[in-house]
Amino acid sequence: MLIDELPIPVALDAPGGAEFARAVEIGNAVEAIAYGTADIAYRPEEELPHWRDRHSPHRLLLARVDGEIVGRASYETKAAEDTDTAWIGVNVLPEFEGRGIGRALADAVEELAASEGRTKLLAYTGTTEKGGERLASPTGFGSVPRDARATRFLLARGYSLEQVERVSRLGLPVDGLDALVADASAASGPDYRVVTWIGGTPERWRSDLALLGTRMSTDAPSAGLEEPEDVWTVERIVEADERDLASPRTRLTAAVEHVPTGRLVGFSVLSVPAQRERCVDQYATLVLREHRGHRLGMLLKVANLAHLERERPGHPSVLTFNAEENRPMLDVNEAVGFVPIAHEGAWRKDL
Repeated sequence: MLIDELPIPVALDAPGGAEFARAVEIGNAVEAIAYGTADIAYRPEEELPHWRDRHSPHRLLLARVDGEIVGRASYETKAAEDTDTAWIGVNVLPEFEGRGIGRALADAVEELAASEGRTKLLAYTGTTEKGGERLASPTGFGSVPRDARATRFLLARGYSLEQVERVSRLGLPVDGLDALVADASAASGPDYRVVTWIGGTPERWRSDLALLGTRMSTDAPSAGLEEPEDVWTVERIVEADERDLASPRTRLTAAVEHVPTGRLVGFSVLSVPAQRERCVDQYATLVLREHRGHRLGMLLKVANLAHLERERPGHPSVLTFNAEENRPMLDVNEAVGFVPIAHEGAWRKDL
């Protein structure tokens, strides 16, 4: 076995592109088993722009057996705001488990973090298992199977479970969607109105969206993970828009304007694959704390689903991830029709 680092290629047809694509395939295969669905898979051409984001530098370690790539470890940091935290992931093909490959990859990626002075590692693992002894989240909401392979592996390496997220699916189209939008709009009142766009952020909304993006990192529940603030600027919004143009996926955004001030106070984003048979990803949904209590979360969610039906109809479903303690957003999702299909454990290790 050999473990080496693959420099992130500039393009899939450039040096390292084929190996990067293989690493993405391995991640998809392993996570499809863990989460019980292949709907979470991203294609290499969809992943590469994200991996080349200078604000979230990524590194990739590969495990090879007789020259064949059989596992990978991902390593992500933030460029400027936080020098302590790294987000890691380890995936090994099932047929190569039990040979110490996962342990070797974890050793390598943890050594990489230590060499850069990182003091906190965060990792996320999926599960659909329901029986057996459970390991409860310290938040008091949700649990993971204690005897699952990933749980045993992480506990043995000194990681602690800090949070459990629910993975939920919504079948499309949504029955009575127009009525849901009308009801949410009426409940929110005349001080709020919905604006939508496809792809790049309109110039007039860039500074507002930068604030919302930053607040997403501080206002969303993160329990004992203590996720660091992730600062967004207008420049970063423009760069993200340019990356999206290079991706085959389409970003649909719904936002709520506070009419008296003319500022955006909430947003919700859907990431739509080009292929109609694939599911849509629900990205961030956030309402600023100072504007909560007006059913804006429901308004944003159903308004963007209606936006999706107008602009990109025909997809079978939407997937979303929410902290189990985030009852206000889970209430919204359940009212719309989302049903739980899996859970994700969020783990922390202090170096």
